[in-house]
Amino acid sequence: MKKIIIALAILIANYTIEAQVKAPAASPKASFSQVVGLTDVEVEYSRPSLKGRTVYGDLVPFGKVWRTGANNCTTISFSEDVTIDGKTLKKGKYALYTVPRVDNWDVIFYDETSNWGTPENWDESKVALKTSAKPFQLNRTVESFTIDINNLDNNYGVLEIMWEKTLIPVKFEVPTAKTAMASIDKTLNGPSSTDYYSAGTYLYQSNGDMNKALSYVNKALELSKEKPFWMLRQKSLIQAKLGDKKGAIETAKVSLASAQAAKNQDYIKLNNDSIAEWSKG
Repeated sequence: MKKIIIALAILIANYTIEAQVKAPAASPKASFSQVVGLTDVEVEYSRPSLKGRTVYGDLVPFGKVWRTGANNCTTISFSEDVTIDGKTLKKGKYALYTVPRVDNWDVIFYDETSNWGTPENWDESKVALKTSAKPFQLNRTVESFTIDINNLDNNYGVLEIMWEKTLIPVKFEVPTAKTAMASIDKTLNGPSSTDYYSAGTYLYQSNGDMNKALSYVNKALELSKEKPFWMLRQKSLIQAKLGDKKGAIETAKVSLASAQAAKNQDYIKLNNDSIAEWSKG
């Protein structure tokens, strides 16, 4: 009987652990991504609803830092540097905070993104960029807090913060022309030293065409002013695989000298070990 009671208790305990009640969140999570020109923008936030409440000046006080949503801090990330109000915001991920006021809002991009709501201790040194935005009155009510990016152009977009009957627009400019021209220049100039090195390394590691691998690494070295020891090391490995141990040793010695100059102990050992191995036969 005692064993039955214990087994029943374990069964009830397991059921209690597994039977978790599921219910909708009061402020559901939301996320979206938007390409503006050639810049990827991603936003993550939570969406509280009005539910008959007065928001600005009441639920969200004027003149105080607001998390700009609910729960965890709202975050926004940019894949390229952007410009806001003539100031540069470096590419990366930021918490988005605001200070609502009747006539204008502060919009703040904050370096630390792990806070639940606003930081316990506000650190001005973590403010990556602050700008002001004029609130606009909408002719409709936005029930659920909403962030969007609209008015898209190749060179800019507008971050829109909307709730109740208020819209806060923040225009940001993206470096589309600079990014496009960099891509065009790279393409028209042909593969780089790194591209050739990567191709040669791939063929070596995948047991592909070793003659082609050697030609790629030679091209990488030809395009590289420094002739780095890791590229020379890769060339020696390919030469050895092709059966040219004499050539492999000569290349490894050059790589060794370069590694010694750079005081890279890993490549010093690798080259010494390979030279000793290839010298045996």
